[in-house]
Amino acid sequence: MPRLVAVEASGEQFVERMLRVWDAGDAVAPIDPRLPPPARAALEHTLGAGEDVEPGDALVIATSGSTGEPKGVVLTHDALAASAATTSARVDVDPAADCWLACLPLAHIGGLAVVVRAVLTGTRLIVHDRFDPEAVRDAASAGATLVSLVPTMLRRVDPQPYRRILLGGAAPLGPLAFNVIPTYGLTETGSGVVYGGDPLDGVAVRVSDGEVFVRGPMLLRCYRDGHDPKDAEGWLATGDAGALDATGRLSVTGRMGDVINTGGEKVWPAAVEAVIDGAPGVAQVAVAGRADSEWGQRVVAFIVPVDPAAPPTLDAIRTRVRDALPAYAAPRELALVSSLPRTASGKIRRADLA
Repeated sequence: MPRLVAVEASGEQFVERMLRVWDAGDAVAPIDPRLPPPARAALEHTLGAGEDVEPGDALVIATSGSTGEPKGVVLTHDALAASAATTSARVDVDPAADCWLACLPLAHIGGLAVVVRAVLTGTRLIVHDRFDPEAVRDAASAGATLVSLVPTMLRRVDPQPYRRILLGGAAPLGPLAFNVIPTYGLTETGSGVVYGGDPLDGVAVRVSDGEVFVRGPMLLRCYRDGHDPKDAEGWLATGDAGALDATGRLSVTGRMGDVINTGGEKVWPAAVEAVIDGAPGVAQVAVAGRADSEWGQRVVAFIVPVDPAAPPTLDAIRTRVRDALPAYAAPRELALVSSLPRTASGKIRRADLA
């Protein structure tokens, strides 16, 4: 039986090792090199490194763990091939002319999907050990035309030199450059399956009771414990809230569990964050709910100020939100912080805020 091989996900040597493992018929568990030894050992145990896998399994990837302990997502070679083909078709990848830059963590689907996409389509690939704005600029000068980033990274680079930038992770705030494509997907979907609100070819999306469901050939086979989260018809419940407009375009409002119920009204954090982002004195913002004896939950804005000595005031933030959203969405509390807890893909860890 083939087995699962743990491979440190760092640099071009990871790509070479991954291909050797695949050539031997085994599957790869990419391990974040930044993990301390105890955490690495725990993750390898969770993923079942060294144990058998099913023939055809290619990767077992840890979820980001933004809502709990990470799970091992099993992706097959067929799923990877489907993902590489359909994503490359959507951005018109020309293997003879294009070059991918991989600068997201390779132990997570956002970075790993770039590597897999390049390898399976025969497209040139540049791999960086970590994100560095100057290195991203230099890569463009060296011929990189395509890159995947998350919003916190995009803010620190000039997007113009790249033909296409795929933006994943957290929902983008504010307008985007013409060459930036916001994507939606999960580890379970093998990377983005909705680009700019439109499902990729071969991907079906529906919304039921406010929750987004997806179906397609690039979805996971199962979790490492053997549980298949898809239903009998192949639909995967994403746990994300969203809506489809009349043309079938998807908008995602956040995790189902992120909604704040304040005084009987529902507030989606992403909508409030979009309003506060860019306000005078605000460098970064996240919104979450806290228990409140009167309102059930109160809306709290966690803000990293541009200048800690002159932070924005709660009154200013409330006024800005009330000018754009219903009054009940305005934060009732302002928490000034030095940083925001994020996953490797840039998503806010809201459980670590409230």
